[in-house]
Amino acid sequence: MNKVSHDSETPAHGQQVIVACAFIHHDFDGVTKVYLPRRAATKKFYPNVFEVPGGHIDFGEDIIEGLKREVREELGQEIVVGEPFSAFTYVNEVKGAHAVEIAFFARFVDGAPEIQLNPEDHSEGRWFAEDQQDEYFANRQPDDDERLVIKRGFAILRGEKLRG
Repeated sequence: MNKVSHDSETPAHGQQVIVACAFIHHDFDGVTKVYLPRRAATKKFYPNVFEVPGGHIDFGEDIIEGLKREVREELGQEIVVGEPFSAFTYVNEVKGAHAVEIAFFARFVDGAPEIQLNPEDHSEGRWFAEDQQDEYFANRQPDDDERLVIKRGFAILRGEKLRG
């Protein structure tokens, strides 16, 4: 298997990359929350933005195993990966690549553990309830794909039927 850098800034001009992300949710006394880390200020691609954690899948790597690896590297935690529930594409202008991102439901194996963030990747992380959208979407455009993933994840967990 070819090992590649997982950095969103490593040049990949003209390539297509697969990205997997984890909508890590937990029930806190009847309130469902999602864990979102904030990208480090030093990142060239979406600095200081809360994101659904995950990353690039290596060539030949199983997507579920790759997602688990990314969360382990970035958050120092093991996850249980559930069903995929959303997908979107975007062009990473910094990397020069076209990305296909697939979002999966996930849970930390240990419930709501203390997270040890990799400071090269993230500056902080917090649990957010659905009604805290103004906080975690502060640096996102209204039509941002990852913003839509978070909204869709909460809607599915509430049992809302989705169109389309």
